[in-house]
Amino acid sequence: MRQRVLVLGSTGSVGTQSLDVLAGLGESHEVVGLSAGSNAAGLSEQARRWRPAAVCLADASREGELSLPDGCRRFLGEDGLVALLEATAPDIVVCAITGAAGLRSTLAAAQAGCRLALANKESLVLAGHLLRAACARSGATIVPVDSEHSAIAQCLAGQHRGSVRRLLLTASGGPFRGRTLAELHDVTPAQALRHPSWVMGPRITVDSATLMNKALEIIEACQLFDVRPEQVDVVIHPQSVVHSLVEFTDGALLAQLSPPDMRLPIRYALGGPARVPSGEGPVDLAALPGLTFERPDPDSFPCLRFGPRVAREGGLTGCILNAANEVAVDAFLQGRLPFTAIAGVVEDALSSFENVAEPDLPTILQADRRVRRHAESALTQLAR
Repeated sequence: MRQRVLVLGSTGSVGTQSLDVLAGLGESHEVVGLSAGSNAAGLSEQARRWRPAAVCLADASREGELSLPDGCRRFLGEDGLVALLEATAPDIVVCAITGAAGLRSTLAAAQAGCRLALANKESLVLAGHLLRAACARSGATIVPVDSEHSAIAQCLAGQHRGSVRRLLLTASGGPFRGRTLAELHDVTPAQALRHPSWVMGPRITVDSATLMNKALEIIEACQLFDVRPEQVDVVIHPQSVVHSLVEFTDGALLAQLSPPDMRLPIRYALGGPARVPSGEGPVDLAALPGLTFERPDPDSFPCLRFGPRVAREGGLTGCILNAANEVAVDAFLQGRLPFTAIAGVVEDALSSFENVAEPDLPTILQADRRVRRHAESALTQLAR
């Protein structure tokens, strides 16, 4: 049966690569909807290429820049994302909106019983309990698009979950691997955006440089695979060929290897568990660089410590962590905050707000706004 696909965040890195994958899937999948944040020109071009039934532009102030083909409906704003979902009735939703902005639409897709090709890890970090409950009620399924969690899902296929000892998330180490904390104080946004393995959006690239991305992935892994924080470890693997590993109670390690290309986990999320041919040639194992592994350095990259802490405490702490980090990363990218101060802004927020167990969506959204205001105020104090 032909699968109807809605791509949320279609002009971003994961969104554009998802469309690239869909182009190779032929008649088995149909793009029925697209959404973008503020890139009206990019969304217009995609709409002309894919001829979806509807699109949504989150930044309503740029509606005048939209140029859509005849018959293509337009929706605007955050509410428009939910309306887009209802109008297109997709089977699969690629959740590729970056950050907390993707939470409401991801939850709506789960409530509608869709298959979620989930790249928006923040939905699990902020509201994993709500997302999992929505899936349980509707029959929706989550297939992770993050290469690390896709690798774990593939290693766990057909395995008894009770035999899992540890999940090992690999990390390239980012552009500053091996540097001391003192050596990181004066790094620039341009340097932080030079990721050695992956081409991603600016925020997630900075998160990879601070290892905050790995902290978020620890929380995501606990939610996705129902494991305890102490069962999730991080290992630095500069070659980015081993995407993650699962250790079982008998001592066996299973790993998923592939070149660092997001199209493989996207293809698996869209077409799995079947293996959809990619057209790529076989991997030449003899030509691969030596595969090395290192322990991470939490003293130089203190953001990594937030992952186990927030995974243990749960409640609102994921929202607090994410909101403060998004504000701090944006300030760093704008030249208003040193790289090494990002962790301090997050720590201050986590120490300044009370946790709430099992918060509902309005509580999460209100806390998100409050934490952002608090973090911006902290930045002002730092500037003074």
